[in-house]
Amino acid sequence: MKRVHSKNNKSTELKLMQIFDENHIIGWKRNYPVKGHPDFVFLDKKVAIFVDGCFWHGHDCRNTRPSDNSEYWSKKRERNIKHDEEITALFERRKWQVIRIWECELKKKNRDILIEKFNCCQ
Repeated sequence: MKRVHSKNNKSTELKLMQIFDENHIIGWKRNYPVKGHPDFVFLDKKVAIFVDGCFWHGHDCRNTRPSDNSEYWSKKRERNIKHDEEITALFERRKWQVIRIWECELKKKNRDILIEKFNCCQ
């Protein structure tokens, strides 16, 4: 299981791109090459957007925890959370605004909450 690595969160990024399109949110770039690897950036507004998987990044919206190798997965999530905090601080020191979007926020029932996060980008 230690060899399981993310291969991009393409499906969540595609969903967010669709939401951008539906709401006429323009000016974003995807996979911008900068330390921290935000999923999207708005260069002119200095906004970095990260789309975080709920399980991998510590959001307990579903309360799912694997019973097999639970200690490994718990430590993995803790490392991810710490890394996310460090990357957020890095961007904030550069005077960027960081928006973190949970995977569950991409669902239609949470759309209003999600759109509110993008007020700074419109």
